Order: sequence, then C-alpha cells, then structure tokens
Amino acid sequence: MKKTAFITGITSQDGAYLAHLLLNKDYTVVGGFRGLSNPVFSRLDELGITNKIRLVEIDLLDSGNLTTIIKEVKPTEVYNLAAQSFVSHSFRNPVLTGNVTGIGVTNLLEAVRMTDKGIRFYQASTSELFGKTQQFPQNEETPFYPCSPYAVAKLYGYWMTINYRESYNIFASTGILFNHESPLRGIEFVTRKITDAVARIHSGKLDSFDIGNLDVKRDWGYAKEYVEGMWKMLQTDKPDAYVIATNEAHSVREWIETCFNIIGTTIIWEGSGVNETGRDEKTGQVRVKVNPDFFRPAEFNLTIGDYSKARRELGWEPETKFAKLIEIMMRADLKRNE
Repeated sequence: MKKTAFITGITSQDGAYLAHLLLNKDYTVVGGFRGLSNPVFSRLDELGITNKIRLVEIDLLDSGNLTTIIKEVKPTEVYNLAAQSFVSHSFRNPVLTGNVTGIGVTNLLEAVRMTDKGIRFYQASTSELFGKTQQFPQNEETPFYPCSPYAVAKLYGYWMTINYRESYNIFASTGILFNHESPLRGIEFVTRKITDAVARIHSGKLDSFDIGNLDVKRDWGYAKEYVEGMWKMLQTDKPDAYVIATNEAHSVREWIETCFNIIGTTIIWEGSGVNETGRDEKTGQVRVKVNPDFFRPAEFNLTIGDYSKARRELGWEPETKFAKLIEIMMRADLKRNE
C-alpha cells in the first residue's frame, strides 16, 4: 500500500530535501506551510517538486486546524519540521519561539492522538539542546543544557514527544540533528551567509562582510543526507531518539578560510577579539570584520556529535564531510552570483 507523508515546514531546507527523498520512494507527500500573503516555495522549485506535492496551509498554534488536516490527509507518517528555528531571532522573540517551537509540537501530537495513534511521528530535535554541556562528543545519553529560547522550546518538544510515546503508545521518534547545511540553507544562517558573501566578493558585488564569534566550533553535515536519517527512524521496529552528526567539529574561522580558498584567496587574520579582521593575503584588502552585534547573549563554543547509535541501529552514516560540503555550497552560490 502506498504511504502518505505529512511534512510540516515543507518550505524549509529540510522539508524540501525530505519531500524529494520521499517522492523518490513513491510516497504521496502533503506539505504544510504557514499561511502568508506571499508564501515562498523557492526551495521546492529548485528541486523541481513543487507540482508533485499537495500543499496545505497550517497553523501550529491552532490544534483544531491540525486535527482537521490529519483527519483529511490520513498520513502514514508525520514529520514535524516546522519551527521558529533561527537562534538569534529567538532571543528577540522568546514567547513566539516558545509557542511555535514548543507548544506547536504538543498541538500536532494531540492531533495524531485524537485521529489515529497508528501514525508514525517524527519530531525534529537539535544539537542546541546540549548547549553548555561538558561531555564531548555528545550522544543520546548526554545531559542537556540549552542556552537559547529556541533550544529551551525544542527541549519542551523533545520531552513532549517522549511523553506521548509513553502515555499513548504512539510511535514517536526524535532526531537530534547537529548543524546541517546545503545550498538550500537560508541566508540568515552563518554558513550560507559566508558562502554567499564570498561568492559576491568573487564576482565584485561585495567588498567585505561582518561576522560574529570566529572560534565557535560546530559539527556540520549535509542536510540532503540528514533527511534520510529522519526517514530511517520511522522505519524501525520501535521509536527512539537518535543523534545525526559527523563526529567532526570545525570553527567558523575554518569555514571562512575554506570558502576563500575555493576562490583562490588566502585570508590572513590580524588583531584580536572584536578588532580582528581577515585580509586578502595578496591585496591586503579587508574582507572579514568581527561585529559584536552578531554575538549570542549566551554562547557555547563546541558541539560534536557521536552518531554511532544511528550507524548501528539505522545503518546511517554521513558521506559528505566539511570540505566537500563547503565546496557544494560554494559552487551553488558562485553560480547564483555569476
């Protein structure tokens, strides 16, 4: 029997890649998006799948709306990817973030419970849960120490998913995904901000760009591969939580250097702290400036994920590591800026 997947956050990076994956697996895909006067489907368009998906407006804060949609769609699997997911924005809008990213999970789980407890449910979790933890690398047993309203809201959703699994016997799994990037990443995220800026510098459209903490280290993987981990979590015999990561950590400074290397430029760092700059070794021109406005109110300097459980139980592991990921993103942004 053909499966039907309902994906919230269908217009996001992960939503688009997951929809593409499931369509290739012969799923019927229904995508939920937030009602706006001008909804943006550019990521679905870029993958050439917009007209292959049924698109429906959803409101994660309206439990009645979600229940009606679940009853009508009759999904086999539900993937909840919708959230207010930009960390710095969560500090400026903590209540909105808590409602959408936290309470919204409960509303969707309740819609599943009231409609069909046989539906398999995936909750998108995040390495931001670990925050200031002192255990490295982080795995499914590492204590959580969230450091932003976004991470705290995600922690609520994480535990609510477990609660519905244990209270109502719903097949509900959580993917603790570490940072995952791609050419479809939003420009507001630091990785894509850098690849786009370096591409524009290469094309003569930009002289320099501002950045926050250069020495933050993150475990960065390829979103296109990470969504396969999501799918695999709902194909197992029992629901659980899984870390999806690369088990490598690299700094923002390394990301910048690698991007510039691709366009044949070596960056030389001068100064320190908020006065540090990155100069083009050949021309001496400043290309990177540190701007304290981009620092988080509460920062943690390192995340690195141990994905051994996912490899052992799901047969999942990353193929695209740091340098290759940056090359993929840089090539895409260079092409966009030609």
